[in-house]
Amino acid sequence: MDAFSQNPFALLTLIAAPAILTNATSVLALSTSNRFLRANERMRDLTTQLESANLTREHRSLLISHVNRVEKQALALLSALHGAYVSLGSFASASLISVVGAGLATMSFSWLVHAIEALALLIGFVGAGGLVWGCVHLFRATQSSMITMSEQAQFIRSRERHFEIENA
Repeated sequence: MDAFSQNPFALLTLIAAPAILTNATSVLALSTSNRFLRANERMRDLTTQLESANLTREHRSLLISHVNRVEKQALALLSALHGAYVSLGSFASASLISVVGAGLATMSFSWLVHAIEALALLIGFVGAGGLVWGCVHLFRATQSSMITMSEQAQFIRSRERHFEIENA
């Protein structure tokens, strides 16, 4: 407890840091879940469009490429969710282990306290690694969305040019 009396930020850090990390990870998991559900809706929309009988070969090809990309995007989002859930579990575990360690710090089990500190730190690093993992996969999913939007925009512009030429 001597560290807490010498540094007023030590207790605040012990309490606030895990709460902030857990909250940030929860928000990330929630937004990633929403993106995953939107990818599912997009896949259903693509399925409906592909069932249309009056598609040109070019449009059908574009839709198939979108289907493939949405599938890859969903897999990246699922991987990001995995990382976020690992982080959530790790940060919650590290917080609990830290509280137990803080309680044992007043007793004469210094070897046990050091082992608990090391365990909490290790689990905290696993949580941070899960966040990085999730963010990398979210970035990949976002890139995939951007490629799909660019292809769709190019297709629309091409169709409009063709329409303008026919109606000129």
